[in-house]
Amino acid sequence: MRKPRRTFKPRQEDPNRINDRIRVPQIRLVGDGQEPQIMDTKDAIKLADEQDLDLVEISPKANPPVCKIMDYKKFLYNQKKKEKELKAKQSKVTIKEIRFGPNTEEHDFNFKLDHAKKFLQEGAKVKAFVFFRGRAIVFKDRGEILLLRFAQELAEYGTLELMPKLEGKRMTIMINPKKD
Repeated sequence: MRKPRRTFKPRQEDPNRINDRIRVPQIRLVGDGQEPQIMDTKDAIKLADEQDLDLVEISPKANPPVCKIMDYKKFLYNQKKKEKELKAKQSKVTIKEIRFGPNTEEHDFNFKLDHAKKFLQEGAKVKAFVFFRGRAIVFKDRGEILLLRFAQELAEYGTLELMPKLEGKRMTIMINPKKD
C-alpha cells in the first residue's frame, strides 16, 4: 500500500534578494546622500552588518546589480502600507439596473424613478433598460421615448452617458451620477 503524498506549501520568495542570497561577485552600492560605488559583495555585506542593516538587491538586471543598504523589514512594511493606502483610495463603481417593459404605467415609472434618484445620490451608476418580449419589439419607439423621458427626469441627479441603444431584445441607457 502506498503512502499518501504530503503536499508542501511553497515558501513565499522575497521579491528582492538580500544579504547572502546575492551571489554575484560585485555590486553597485547606492545609498541616501552618497555616490554610487562598485564594490565586492562580501565587503558590502560587512558594511551592512556593521550598521545592523541589510544589503538589498534593488535592480538585479543591471550590470553590475544595484544594491542598497536598508532595514529590509521596515522597507517591506512601508511597501505594504503604501499598497493598502492605494487600495483604499480606489473607488468601486457600482451599477444598479432598472428594468422597464414597453408598456410601463405612470405609477411604476415614478416608483422606479425614485429608486434611480436614490441610487444616483449614493454615487452609483444607473443602467435602465426596456425589455421587449415576443412581438413587443414592434414598439421600439415607445421604449425609446420611455428611456429618454426617464433620462430627462433624472437630469438634475445625473448625466446621460449612453443614448438609447437596442441590443437584441433590450434597449439600454446609462446614467452617471453628477459630481459634487
